Order: sequence, then structure tokens, then C-alpha cells
Amino acid sequence: MKILVVSDTHGRAENLRDVIEIERPDRIFHLGDGQGVEEKIWMMTEAPTECVCGNCDWGANLPSDAVVEVGNHKFLLTHGHYYGVDFGYERIAEAARAKGCDVALYGHTHVPTIDRYQELIIANPGSISMPRQNSREHTYMTILVDNEGEFKMDLHSLEEYDRTHGN
Repeated sequence: MKILVVSDTHGRAENLRDVIEIERPDRIFHLGDGQGVEEKIWMMTEAPTECVCGNCDWGANLPSDAVVEVGNHKFLLTHGHYYGVDFGYERIAEAARAKGCDVALYGHTHVPTIDRYQELIIANPGSISMPRQNSREHTYMTILVDNEGEFKMDLHSLEEYDRTHGN
């Protein structure tokens, strides 16, 4: 199974559509600040989608967090702003452990990362619309789940795809 993880699309559906076409995911996690994009995903793919609310999703009827089982693991999906992710992982790690999760996925910072913190994996796909890391590449994450229920997480960028596919 392939899971596409995105965040912080801020209403810009074009890059999301491109990433869905590139990756052809079986499932999608959107970690907030979709600003309406989450309502258009069903037109782009039939993949089941989990969306959470970000700090810019005013009036959206989305949960602030979701817990999703993936193979042998439990994932906390959140935007991260309620947990102070700009200042460290302590609060998001505490929330993930309290919910029985061993992985926490968040957005908000627009900076891609995959880290180990204590016994958890804590990761952010960055932003496919408004990147903030030094390279300013438009990033997303894939999670490949094998038949034994284990997973492999990778960060990607649209620019990397263009470089390797001659676009």
C-alpha cells in the first residue's frame, strides 16, 4: 500500500493534483491548511482520504487530530499548531503517546522532516504549495506499507521529480 502525505496546500489544488498523478496513492493523509482543497480531493482520486484541520482552515468541519492504524502501527495525524511544533516535539510526542501512537505526522511549519524523538517517529511532509525550507522545494511524503505491516517513509519534491523525469 502507498500512502501520500501532504500538508499546507493553502487552496492550491494544482500541485496536489500533480502529486496524486505522479504517486497514484492507495490512501491520502492531508495534515491541514488545505483551505478547501480537501473538498476537491475526491475529484482527483478515489483513494480514501483522512484530513485534519489546520490553523488556516477557518470554519472547516474537520477534526483537529485523527488516529489511524497503518499495518502494525498507529499514526497521529495533526496540523501541529496546537502542540507548539515550531518550538519542539515535547507536546506532540506526549499527545501521540497518550493516544497509543508510535508515529506522529504534522504540518504547519512547511518544512519537511523525518525525525526520531524518544521512541517515536515524528515527521512533516513540508508543503507542496508554500515551502519554507532553504531549498524552497515543494515537498510531500510517501509511506510504503509492506505485507508484514511495516512501513518505509520517504520525502520527495516536485522539483526532484522534474529533474529525474526531464521536465
